[in-house]
Amino acid sequence: MALLQNWIEQLKHMDLEHLQRTLESYREFGPLLGILLPLLEAFLPFLPLLAIVAANANIFGLWFGFLFSWIGVSAGAIGVFWAVRKLGKNVKAKVERRFPKSGRFFEWIEHRGFTPLFLLACFPFSPSSLINIVSGLSAVPFRTFIIATVLGKAVMILCVSLLSFDIGNFAHEPWRIVVACIVIVLMWFGGKRLEKRYIH
Repeated sequence: MALLQNWIEQLKHMDLEHLQRTLESYREFGPLLGILLPLLEAFLPFLPLLAIVAANANIFGLWFGFLFSWIGVSAGAIGVFWAVRKLGKNVKAKVERRFPKSGRFFEWIEHRGFTPLFLLACFPFSPSSLINIVSGLSAVPFRTFIIATVLGKAVMILCVSLLSFDIGNFAHEPWRIVVACIVIVLMWFGGKRLEKRYIH
C-alpha cells in the first residue's frame, strides 16, 4: 500500500519528460500502462492526464498512443458514471437541498443531454471527474453519456496527441491543426446524428 501511495505521489509531480521516461521503462508490459494510467485519472483526477496522453503519443506513436489513451479515458469516465449511478441514488437530493441552485444545473444537463456533455468532454481543461459524477447523479441516459463522452474524449485526445506528437517537427506540419479542426466538426455532426437516431 505504501509503495502504491509513493508511486501515485511521484506521478502527481512528474513533468512530461520524466513521465515519458518512466512509461518507457515499463514497455515490456506493452500498452497496459498506456491504458491503465488514463483510466486511473478518472478516479484520481490529480494525475496529469495531458502529460499522460502526450507521453502515450510519443512512446507508442500517434495513432496507437491515441487509441490507448482513448480506451483508458473512456473506460474510466464510464466506470465513474456507472459507480455514481449505482451508489449515489440518494446523493442528488442531498446535493440539491444543500445547494439549491444545483437543481438548475442538473436540469440543464438532463434537458440538453448530448451537447453539453460532448462539448465539456472536448475541452482538455474541463473538470472531467466532476462532470462524470454530476452526470451519474443526473437522469441523463447511460447511452447519451457514453456517446457524448466517447466522441468528445476522442476529439480531446486526438487534438492533444496531434499537438504533442514529435513536437520538434510541429512548425513544419501545420496540417495537424487542420486535422484537429476537421475532427471536431465531424464528431460534432456525427454525434448529433447518433443522438437523433438512437436517443430521442
